[in-house]
Amino acid sequence: MAVGEALQGPLLPVPGVTIGVACAGIKKPNRRDLVVFQLTEGSSVAGVFTTNAFCAAPVVVAREHLASGEPIRCLVINTGNANAGTGEQGLADARETCARLAALRHLETEQVLPFSTGVIGEYLPMETLANGLPNALATLMADNWSDAAHGIMTTDTRPKGCSRQFEFEGETITVTGIAKGSGMIKPNMATMLGFVATDAPVPQALLQSLLSEANEASFNRITIDSDTSTNDACMLMATGRADVKPVTSAEDPLYRHLLKTVREVMLDLAHALVRDGEGATKFVKVAVEQAASTEEALAVAYTIAHSLLVKTALTASDANWGRILAAVGRSGLKDLDVDAVNIWLDDVQIVENGQRASGYTEAAGAAVCAQEELTIRVSLSRGEVSDRVWTTDLSYEYIRINAEYRT
Repeated sequence: MAVGEALQGPLLPVPGVTIGVACAGIKKPNRRDLVVFQLTEGSSVAGVFTTNAFCAAPVVVAREHLASGEPIRCLVINTGNANAGTGEQGLADARETCARLAALRHLETEQVLPFSTGVIGEYLPMETLANGLPNALATLMADNWSDAAHGIMTTDTRPKGCSRQFEFEGETITVTGIAKGSGMIKPNMATMLGFVATDAPVPQALLQSLLSEANEASFNRITIDSDTSTNDACMLMATGRADVKPVTSAEDPLYRHLLKTVREVMLDLAHALVRDGEGATKFVKVAVEQAASTEEALAVAYTIAHSLLVKTALTASDANWGRILAAVGRSGLKDLDVDAVNIWLDDVQIVENGQRASGYTEAAGAAVCAQEELTIRVSLSRGEVSDRVWTTDLSYEYIRINAEYRT
């Protein structure tokens, strides 16, 4: 089950990136479950990771390797097993995964970053994974993005990928990305795996700033079930193969062009995750305006987006606006003037000055809630700040998927 159409258009190769995909049999036979990214020499890599205290072993190791100062040349991703909650053995397995791939490519272990997704609390089947690495390397190609998007899926019903290009100083700059995620989605950086690459030349420190800014406006603005995963990671790779001068500062015109494009790609991917949310039948934007601060706007937006009562009403296409009103009231805002709050479903005003809007009808509200896509808009009348998040409803199918996840 998914809302709307899948992302359209081809996934464009990024000069300096090759990708291999294999069916290693990590959890199920004959399923693409092992992906290797290989980066050209001189590439820079940035990452943002989960803030869950029980972060998975590959997150720990990836952070270590990024901090080592060694140039990153490969990424390896397995599905079917999260390698989380696995203690010292999990860390050893993540490091061994990197070491085995490094040996095959004549690299240092620290030049490889590991990523895993799947069931928590189970050890990696190391020999199975290791035996799949040569098969993945044998398929290294520049135009393997689509296969990679399939290869990182877990409960996803469809792959998620996006490409954009822009012209700069007579050169075409490419940005391509893929992501996976369908459940356990509440960004606290980003509850998913995401891999985005560009051929623009960007030093690592500036690339990290660019990624953090783009992530805050995209993956950090979505939620499906309010659960932050143990394995979240979003990586941005810059190969520097485009024949333009390297970015030198955040004021550099290339930085601004690239930030805009990366943010567009990541926002499209973030929306694709929400549209493919487990059991989702609605794609919902929650917009809060006239807040006193970004923190305040997001507090209200996420309280609405996480409300089980709001989400289940949306599944039933029930315009139960009292549930939205109650969520605003318990969002923790200090000295909220409830008589100044206004709420809309799309263009249908449901709350006016803290009470039922005079012109509101149940039929008008129900018509909006019956749509696959809608906006809940809240005006707090206490400042000039606006922000928004995207979420889903909560259906019977979500319960079935997660009740049967390990069976």
